[in-house]
Amino acid sequence: MKTICIAFAFLLSNLSSLLAQNLKVTGEKDKQLVLQELGKKYPAYAAIARQIWANAELGFQETKSSALLQETLRNAGFEVKAGVAEMPTAFVASYGSGKPVIGILAEFDALPGLSQDSVPFKKALIEGKAGHACGHNLFGTASSAAAIELKNWLSKNKKSGTIKLFGTPAEEGGGAKVYMVRDGLFSDVDAVLHWHPSNANDASPESCMAIKQTLFRFYGKAAHAAAAPEKGRSALDAVEAMNYMTNMMREHVPSDARIHYVITKGGLAANVVPEFAEVEYMVRHPNAAVVAEIWDRIVKCAEGAANGTETSMKYEVISGSFNLLPNETLSKLMFDNLKKVGGINYSPSELEFAKKLQSSFSFKAPDLAEAQKIQPFTLGGFFPASTDVGDITWVVPTAGLGTATWVPGAPAHSWQAVATGSTSIGLKAMMNAAKTIALTGIDLFNNPELCEKAKKELNEKTGVEFKYKSLIGDRKPPLDFRKGLN
Repeated sequence: MKTICIAFAFLLSNLSSLLAQNLKVTGEKDKQLVLQELGKKYPAYAAIARQIWANAELGFQETKSSALLQETLRNAGFEVKAGVAEMPTAFVASYGSGKPVIGILAEFDALPGLSQDSVPFKKALIEGKAGHACGHNLFGTASSAAAIELKNWLSKNKKSGTIKLFGTPAEEGGGAKVYMVRDGLFSDVDAVLHWHPSNANDASPESCMAIKQTLFRFYGKAAHAAAAPEKGRSALDAVEAMNYMTNMMREHVPSDARIHYVITKGGLAANVVPEFAEVEYMVRHPNAAVVAEIWDRIVKCAEGAANGTETSMKYEVISGSFNLLPNETLSKLMFDNLKKVGGINYSPSELEFAKKLQSSFSFKAPDLAEAQKIQPFTLGGFFPASTDVGDITWVVPTAGLGTATWVPGAPAHSWQAVATGSTSIGLKAMMNAAKTIALTGIDLFNNPELCEKAKKELNEKTGVEFKYKSLIGDRKPPLDFRKGLN
C-alpha cells in the first residue's frame, strides 16, 4: 500500500509539473499569436497614426483625433463613454467584466508652432501651425491597438477581466489626466500601462518633476503715459514687480526646484499705461508637496506686487500634476516583454533618412544602432520634466515604456521628432509599444496576483496616511487653454 501511495504521489507531482509547463507554453504561444496579429494589422494602425499626425490638434481641441480613436475602438467591440470629466475629447473605452481591471492610457494632442513635413530637413507643412513633436499620434494609436488585441485575446480564451482604454487629451499643458483621477475614473482600476515615444527603447521605472502652472492677471488704470502718467496705474509694473520678488526668492528655495515664467500680455502701446498684464508661471520640484509650498510663496509675491503698484490681481491655476511614483513590480514585467519584442531595425531607406536627419543636430549624434538595443533595467531613474501621468501613479500601480520612434539623439518637442512621426521609423516603433503593452496585459490577466503585489508596493511607498489631493483644487478643465493657437 505504501509503495502504491508513493507511486501515486510521484505521478501527481509529475502531472502537476507537466501541466505547469503546458500552461507556460500555452501562455507563450498566445503571446506569439498576439505578436503575429499585431504585425498583420500594421497597415491599418499606420493609417490611423498618420491621420492623427495630419490632424495635429492642440489640447482640448482634438475633436477629429479623439473621434477617430473612439470609432476604432467602438468598431472593435468596446463600449465608449465620451466627454468624461467635463472634457469633450476625453473618453473611456471598456470591454469585459470582472477583475482584474487593466487600464491603458492613450494621448493624442499636438504642440503649437511645430508643423513639419516628413522629410529629414526643416520644412513646415503650414508655417506656424501645430505639429506632433511629442509623438502623441503614435501614443494614442499604439495604446488602442494594444487594447483591441487584448480584447480579442480575452474573448478568444473566454477569460474574465476588464480592459479600460483612457483617451486622455491635453497632456501638453492642460493636464487632463488629473481631472480624470480627481473624478474617480481610476478608482476601480488594478493596474495602468502606458508608453511614450522616445529616441531609445527603455522600460525602467523612473520619476519626474511635479508641476503647478498658473496665470497671474493684473488690472490697473490706463492713462496717457506722457500727458497724465499720475492718473494711471500700470499692470505691467505689477508683473515686473512680481517677477523681481520671485527672482529674489530663488535664493531661498531648494536647489532642485525650478521656477520659470513668461509675460504673455504686457500692454499694447508704449504711450499708454497698461491697464492689463498677464504672466504665466510654472513651478517644478521632484516632490509635489514642495511645489505646493513654493507656489504659495509666489502667490504672496503677486499679492505684494499688486499692493505696491495699486493694481488688483487674480490668478488662474491652469494645471498641476504629481511626480511619477515608480512601480518596480509592473516595470520589471514590462521590461521582460519589451525584451521579447526587441528594438528597431532600419531598412536601407530608413537608414538614409536617419543619417540625413542626424546631420541637422548641433551635437554629436549617437550611433543609429541604439535604435535596435533595449536599454538595461535600472532603478532610481529621473527625468527633469513633468507629465500628468504622475497623478495616476499615486492612486493606481502604473508602468510605462518608451520605444525608439525618433532617430537616436532626436529631442522631444523638435521638428526632428515631428518628421519621423508619420514615417516607417516611427510607425514600426509604435507597433513595438503596442506589442509590449499587449504582452504585459496578458501576463496580468493570467497572473492577477501580480496586480496585488504591485498594489502592495504602491501602498508601502505612499504610506498608510496618504490621501490623494490634486494640485489643481476644484477648478474645471481649462478647455480654452490653447484656443486660437492651432
